[in-house]
Amino acid sequence: MAKSEQYNRIQRKVMSLPKAYLEATVPALEKSAEELADLQRRFAPEDTGALKNSIVVTGPHQATPAYSQPGGSRVAADNEVLVTAGNSDVRYAHLVEYGTAEAEAQSFFWPAYRLLKKRIANRVNRASRKAIKERLARD
Repeated sequence: MAKSEQYNRIQRKVMSLPKAYLEATVPALEKSAEELADLQRRFAPEDTGALKNSIVVTGPHQATPAYSQPGGSRVAADNEVLVTAGNSDVRYAHLVEYGTAEAEAQSFFWPAYRLLKKRIANRVNRASRKAIKERLARD
């Protein structure tokens, strides 16, 4: 095989990696987001159940609910899955999480994230490494 042919083959493989990476990581991100949302729902205080029900997962190219925390309404990117708490009816998720002058904090959102952070990172890294290895081996 000539050097230029080999170079072109390697270049094609490398240029196709971002697409393979995105395709492989989104399912891992979605699975991790659902796992995180489930744990956050278990940690959330249950007075009326509205706060628990407001914890949702938003997939790529979808908009988060208005008034959701953290960050309010926005559209998720190609390789982004968001977990939010709150909506137009439940505008107090941040007050429960951080507390107020009259009410003590009942953290549910960030403790769940901290518990699963390493597991989520490992899952996504495994999926991306597997996709890259398969893509490079295919050509």
